[in-house]
Amino acid sequence: MNTYNSIFDYKKNKKSILTLGTFDGVHIGHQKILKKLVSEADVDGLESILLTFFPHPRMVLKQDEKIQLLNTIEEKSILIQETGVQNLIIHPFDATFSELSAEDFVKKILIDQLNLAKIIIGYDHKFGKNRSADINDLIRLGKKYNFEVEQISAKEIDDISISSTKIRKALSNGNVELANSYLGHNYSLVGTIVEGKKIGRTIDYPTANLQVSENYKLVPKNGVYVVSSSFDNKTFYGMMNIGNNPTVLGDSNSIEIHFFDFNEDIYTKEICVNLLSRIRDERKFDSLNELKKQLDLDKEFSKNYILENV
Repeated sequence: MNTYNSIFDYKKNKKSILTLGTFDGVHIGHQKILKKLVSEADVDGLESILLTFFPHPRMVLKQDEKIQLLNTIEEKSILIQETGVQNLIIHPFDATFSELSAEDFVKKILIDQLNLAKIIIGYDHKFGKNRSADINDLIRLGKKYNFEVEQISAKEIDDISISSTKIRKALSNGNVELANSYLGHNYSLVGTIVEGKKIGRTIDYPTANLQVSENYKLVPKNGVYVVSSSFDNKTFYGMMNIGNNPTVLGDSNSIEIHFFDFNEDIYTKEICVNLLSRIRDERKFDSLNELKKQLDLDKEFSKNYILENV
């Protein structure tokens, strides 16, 4: 897959078929659309393009609203590559770009720059300055500039919207297995391993502290989770705590992972942690000894889960 950081970096003479949107999560609904894009590109001999924007438009236009996304832009790129799309364009979204009229967007961007022959788009898609143009305007412009408009059905769009909402809700409730079923892959957190208080090693549960790379990334509900991660092409399993460590009077949220049968030095390294299942809520224990007893039970649960489900 070719990845471009601007619409203006894309330069190909071949006609294209394109879809556009945020595709947050690249979940099973998104995957269905992207498979259609790739299939039709193959049949019609066109270049397949997914056009997305970063920062997310709401980060620019509604800065007073906190937005939480299922993917960082790097995670999204990896997931999109797996669908077989030939070209991913991640265009910087800013106030200037938001002022582009609907017709200028079609003529200057889709036609002149991306050589559009066909666009696959939702029936409810809005575009142009103040999102003033809709699918009917796009069809009219398609006739004017000689490109085809294929609408994604209301049912498919509703399914996508419902899935995104359900995924965010499931993660906020700690139900990662439900979220994973909608995603079609495991939800993950990517970040750098940083120094912690090293209390875990005193009770034989050393942990790696994960500092998530982007503050807009949705972190699931506090609690203890079964997780996996890969190092040097080998998968390791473990359990992860999201929370403020009340037993040791933690004063801020952290993400700590204890990997089973693992002795590698991963400080300062960036890792990807896949969430498989939630074990329990975070709790305050009367002593480190009581905490260790619970961690022993958590470890037993985790290893049984892995044996039965992985």
